[in-house]
Amino acid sequence: MAVYALGDLHLSHDQNKPMDIFGPGWENHAEKIKKNWNRLVGDEDLVIVPGDISWAMRLPEAIPDLQWLSGLKGTKLLVRGNHDYWWSSIGKVRAQLPPSVYALQNDYFAWQGWAICGTRGWICPGDEGFDNEQDQKIYLREVQRLRLSLDGAFKDSFQDFIAALHFPPFNRRGQSSAFTELLEEYRVRICVFGHIHDEGRDFIFQGLKNGVEYRFVAADGNDFSPVRLV
Repeated sequence: MAVYALGDLHLSHDQNKPMDIFGPGWENHAEKIKKNWNRLVGDEDLVIVPGDISWAMRLPEAIPDLQWLSGLKGTKLLVRGNHDYWWSSIGKVRAQLPPSVYALQNDYFAWQGWAICGTRGWICPGDEGFDNEQDQKIYLREVQRLRLSLDGAFKDSFQDFIAALHFPPFNRRGQSSAFTELLEEYRVRICVFGHIHDEGRDFIFQGLKNGVEYRFVAADGNDFSPVRLV
């Protein structure tokens, strides 16, 4: 029973949003994802999808993309991304999820002894354009949401944690943040993230730091193939 992750799917089955305008690598990207996903993932496996799932603006418009995900192998666990405008209240989202698809927000997901925790995240202090008022408010709110998620699993006696964020938990210089401090405090084993699509992804930190293994799992940065974690 393996755990995989793949973010930034940017699905648009009900939207006129072709992704190949961002480069030839995105041509027919949904078919690439489906082929690679079903080749690698088994029915008994879990795939974490950390954000930017669908281009839909409203929840009903996202249903075709969620149903498409449901048709792929394995159990799917979704975390909200900054482009997931369709993601309204968590109760409404969960009420519309098809079989084998689950959503994570302010809580955790138990899987074979692992606690999968996470939140959307936000840009971190030290990043270009970080606003000390507006961005700081969102940043601190997302830090608190991550703490709620981790603390819930900790109180239920989980010891093995995987954290999923959409945004990287550090700035582009790889400096520590309140996110990384939380990950270290709760001894998270693996943290996955995506969001970055430009040349900056070549400089994003990956690897082991202070006991946490960081993995970049955006689809276009991983040949549109799920990344095996455990």
